[in-house]
Amino acid sequence: MNGPDTTSRAVLAGSAYSDERHLAARQSLYSWQHPRHDLPGIVLEHLPTEAGVVLDVGCGNGKYVSRIRAHRPDLTVVGMDISAGILAGLAQPVVVADAAALPAADGCAAALLAMHMLYHVDDLNTTLSEIARVLGPGGTFIASTNARDDKKELDDLWASAAADVLGTDQGPPRISLSNRFALDDAPDRLQPYFTEIRVLELNGMITVTEPEPVIAHLASYRTWADSAGVPFNATLERAHQRLHELITRKGAFHIHCRGGILLCTRR
Repeated sequence: MNGPDTTSRAVLAGSAYSDERHLAARQSLYSWQHPRHDLPGIVLEHLPTEAGVVLDVGCGNGKYVSRIRAHRPDLTVVGMDISAGILAGLAQPVVVADAAALPAADGCAAALLAMHMLYHVDDLNTTLSEIARVLGPGGTFIASTNARDDKKELDDLWASAAADVLGTDQGPPRISLSNRFALDDAPDRLQPYFTEIRVLELNGMITVTEPEPVIAHLASYRTWADSAGVPFNATLERAHQRLHELITRKGAFHIHCRGGILLCTRR
């Protein structure tokens, strides 16, 4: 079985992020997290205080773009994403762009965001070099990702459901996006390009009392179903059954979240 191709430009611009449906399903699960972390608000707190250009690379459905524009009209915020479809609902300026070849001049940006997207790039060093190129001297780079043991309960739920479907003792693991750029070793991978790397850990607990938000989250990985190693729909259905039984028995399902934001300065 081949692993999921989570860096393919065609897949990312096509079925994975052709619109915001799958991304929104993953984002919505955090509505049940405590404490709630206002990530766009945290980003706003750490942007340069003077006017300038901010590039949001891999901006997706524009949650950061919209928030920054509303609260910092002095900044010129440009949303960039590899998918034209997911940019369709965002106000200009937005640009279809590959993170490994940004259509931006050297040193043009005061700040650059890469929020939960660096695990999608094919060559991390090439992309980080591009980010450093377009940032001005001392420019601010803000990235985010999850730790390798983030949402471990979802891994266990998927593996158990997959084992039931396959009739085996252990099912294949859940598709992971963050592992290619995990919070655990992200500072070391950023160090050649940035200084003053700080990690803000944003941990919490998601508690749900019905299966639907969790199943919607799991279903959002359908793009990579062919590499999941298990009949995808059947596994979703079995996960729903298992989750319903667990919630009926215990009253709730708890998911431990481990993520964070990296605050960096260009060398």
